[in-house]
Amino acid sequence: MDLTTTIWLVVGATFALYIGIAIWTRAGSTSEFYVAGGGVPPVMNGMATAADWMSAASFISMAGLISNMGYGGGLFLMGWTGGYVLLAVLLAPYLRKFGKFTVPQFIGDRFYSKSAATVAVICLLTASITYIIGQMTGVGIAFSRFLGVSSDTGIYVGQAIVFVYAVFGGMKGITYTQVAQYIVLIFAYIIPAVFISIQLTGNPIPQLGLGATMSGTDVSLLARLDQVVTELGFGKYTTTTAGSTLNMFVYTVSLMIGTAGLPHVIMRFFTVPTVHAARLSAGWALIFIALLYTTAPAVAAMARYNLNATVTPGIKANADLFLPESNLKAEDRPDWMKRWEKTGLLKWQDKNADGRIQYYNDASKSAEFKAKADTAGWKGNELTVNADIIVLANPEIALLPNWVIALVAAGGLAAALSTAAGLLMAISAAISHDLVKGVFMPNISEKGELLAGKISMAVAIVIAGWLGLNPPGFAAGTVALAFGIAASSLFPAIMMGIFSKKMNKEGAMAGMLAGLFITLFYVFAHKGIFFIKGTEYLDLIGGANSFFGITPEAFGAVGALVNFIVAFLVDKVTKEPPEHIQHLVESVRVPRGAKAVDGAH
Repeated sequence: MDLTTTIWLVVGATFALYIGIAIWTRAGSTSEFYVAGGGVPPVMNGMATAADWMSAASFISMAGLISNMGYGGGLFLMGWTGGYVLLAVLLAPYLRKFGKFTVPQFIGDRFYSKSAATVAVICLLTASITYIIGQMTGVGIAFSRFLGVSSDTGIYVGQAIVFVYAVFGGMKGITYTQVAQYIVLIFAYIIPAVFISIQLTGNPIPQLGLGATMSGTDVSLLARLDQVVTELGFGKYTTTTAGSTLNMFVYTVSLMIGTAGLPHVIMRFFTVPTVHAARLSAGWALIFIALLYTTAPAVAAMARYNLNATVTPGIKANADLFLPESNLKAEDRPDWMKRWEKTGLLKWQDKNADGRIQYYNDASKSAEFKAKADTAGWKGNELTVNADIIVLANPEIALLPNWVIALVAAGGLAAALSTAAGLLMAISAAISHDLVKGVFMPNISEKGELLAGKISMAVAIVIAGWLGLNPPGFAAGTVALAFGIAASSLFPAIMMGIFSKKMNKEGAMAGMLAGLFITLFYVFAHKGIFFIKGTEYLDLIGGANSFFGITPEAFGAVGALVNFIVAFLVDKVTKEPPEHIQHLVESVRVPRGAKAVDGAH
C-alpha cells in the first residue's frame, strides 16, 4: 500500500473515532457541557489533561525548536513541565475547593466583583485565542503535508472536525475524545523515536539512546552531534543558549507561570467528583506528560543528526565536509524532501550553481570556518527548514515504514485538535457562563446558556481559523506568546486570590489590566497589532528586544511582575476586602473537606 493511501486510512480512522465519541457523549446539560457532569475517573481525566496539555506546540514544534536551538531549547521543557507541577500542586487543589469551574468565576467571586470577572474574561480570551492560533498553524502544517492539500485547506478541515466534537459534545465529548487522542499521539511520538534510537545507538529506549554511543563507534551521540554542527559553523548543540542568560531565565519563568494560569487546563480539575480525585488525576497527567517530554530531547537530537547526515553525506563517511562529494547532489535528494518542498516549509536554492546542497551556518562568526567555506566555493546556506516540520518529517528522514509515517500524521493532528478543543471549551465557558449568565443575563435558562456556549464556541473557531491562516511565528513561538499573556494577567490574580486575604478587587483589576497592557504593547511592537503583519512599531520601543534583550515570547514574566507591583500599590491606597471574603480565603487554604462543583458531597 502506498504512503498516501496509508495516511488517509489511518487519519480517517482516527477522525471517525473522534466523531463517534462526540455523538456517543452528547452533552444534554450545562454541567455535562462545562465539566462533563463532574464524574470522569481520575486516570481518564489524567489522560485527557495530558492530551489537552500536549498541543501542536509540544508534539509538532517543541522537538523542532530544541533541534534548532540545542541546549537553549531546554527552556520549553523546563518551563512547561515546571509550570504544570506548579499548577497541579499549588493552584488546582485550592481552586477546586472554591468550587468554581472557570477562572473568571473564581476571580469574580474571590474579588467580589462582576467587573473583576469581566476583566478576567478579557485576559482569558486574549490568551486562549492566541494559543489556538498556534494549534491551527499545526493543523494546517499536518494536513498540507500528509493529505496533499494546502495549509489553508488543512485549517478549514481542522475547524470542521473540532466544531463537530467540541460544539456537540462539550466538555464530556472533549474529555473522552482527548483520551483517544492521547493514545494516538503518544504512540505516534514514541514508536518513531524507538525505531530511530535503535538505528543510531542500538538502544530501544530513546531517553537512554540520547546519552548512548553511536552504533559501530565509541563516540556518544551528543558528542558526535556537537562535532557535526560545529564543523558546519553552528554553535555547540549541548551548550548553545537562547539569547542571553537573562532572556533564557525570564522565558522559562514566563512559560512556567503562564502554564499555571492557563484556564483550559485548570478546568480539567473540575471534571472529577472530589478534591482527592483532582489530585490523583494531576499525578496521572504528570506521568502521561512525562512520556512525551522525556522523549522530546532524544527526538530533537536524533532528528538534527539525521537531517545533517542526509544533506551532508560526508558526515556518515567521516569525510572532509568541505569536499564537493560530501554534500548532497540536488538531483539525488530523497523523496521526503521533494514532498516537503511542495508545502513551502522546506526550501533549497542553488546559490553557487554547483548542483549540490550546502546546509551550514552562513552567519558564523568564526573567521576560520568562513575561510574554509569561501575556499570550498560556498555562497551561503542553501537549505531552509521550518522548525515545525522536524517531528513530522522525522520518520521519513529515517526511512521508517509507511504505517509509522501515517501514525505520526494522525498524532500531530490529534495533538493540535485536542488542545484546540480544550481552549474552545474555556472560551465558551468564559463567554456564556461568566459574561452572559454572570454579568448580563443572570436569569437565563440552562438551555439558553448552553446555546450561548455553543454559539460563542463556533465564533471562536472561525476567528482562530482566520488568525491561523496568518500566524505570527512557529507553532511553539505563538503558543509561548499565549503563555506570556496568561502569565502577565491571570496567574498573579489567581495567586493573590488564594494566598493573600488582604488583596482587594481594585488591586486585582488594576494588576490584571496593567500586566496585560504592557505585555501586549511589547508583543505587538514585534509581531504587529493583533498579529496583523505590517503594523509593527519597533521604533517606538527602541528596536527589537529593546528591554534588556528580552524577546517578546519571554516578556510575560516582566508583565507578571508589573501586575504584582501595580496590584499591591493600588491595594495599599484602597479599602480592604469584606470580612467574609477574608474568612473564605482562610478556610480554603486549610486542607479540610471540599465542595463539588454543584454543591456539597
